Amino acid sequence: MTYCVGMMLNKGLVMMSDTRTNAGVDNISTFKKMFTWEEPGERILTLMTAGNLATTQALVSLLDERTKAPGDREPSILGAPSMFQVARIVAQTLKDLITTHADEGQRAASTFNATVLLGGQIKGSPPRLFLIYPEGNFIEAGDETPFFQIGETKYGKPILVRAYDPDMSFEDAVKLTLVSFDSTVKANLSVGLPFDLQVIETDTYNVTHQRRISADDEYFQTISSGWGEALKTAMDSLPGFTF
Repeated sequence: MTYCVGMMLNKGLVMMSDTRTNAGVDNISTFKKMFTWEEPGERILTLMTAGNLATTQALVSLLDERTKAPGDREPSILGAPSMFQVARIVAQTLKDLITTHADEGQRAASTFNATVLLGGQIKGSPPRLFLIYPEGNFIEAGDETPFFQIGETKYGKPILVRAYDPDMSFEDAVKLTLVSFDSTVKANLSVGLPFDLQVIETDTYNVTHQRRISADDEYFQTISSGWGEALKTAMDSLPGFTF
C-alpha cells in the first residue's frame, strides 16, 4: 500500500510520500514514489504515485522518456503550456497504460489501477495541485479541497482536517504532515518509512527543500513520541464520562 499527501499553502506546495510497496511478516519492499521534472526558471513538476507498481513505473518511465527529446516525442509534460495540460497528459497516459495492460493480461482492470498526485508550477500561473484517477479524469485542489491524499488515506486524514491552515508556514505544514504520516504508520503495516519530502515555494520554479526522512530521523522520532504523549494528555484533560 501507499500513503502520499499533497498540500496547497498560500506560500506554495508541500508534498510527501512513503516508500513501502509491499508488507508482510517476511516481505517488505521499498520503492520511490515521488518523481520530479524541472526547467529552472520556467517550471517544476512533481508526481506521486499509488497503486500497481508496474503501472506506476511504466507511467513515470513513459513520461520521462518523452522529456528527453520533447520535439520528437509528443506529448511531453515539459512542453505543455499549463499545469492543466500537464494533468491531461498524465491522465491520458495513465488511462492508456491501464487499458493496454487490462486488454493484454487479466481482465480485471482494477489489478492494474493506479492513482496519481500532480503538483507544480509553470511560469505565468500559480502553483496547482491535481488528483488523477485511473479512469483518466482528475480534480484540482482549491479552497474547499486544499489537500489531497492517495493510498491509505483514512488514518492520517483527521489531523489534516482539524489543523490545516493555508497561511501556515512550510515548517508547520511539514510538522502537520509528519503527524499525519505517523498516525498512518502506527495503524497500518502497509505504510512505512522512509518518507520523501518536497517543498515548492511559489515563483521559484524549483524544489525549495527536499529531504528523505528515515526511521532514525531525530526530528521524526520526537514528533512521533510527542504526538502520542499529547494525545494522552488531551484525553486525560477531557471531562470524565459517567453513566
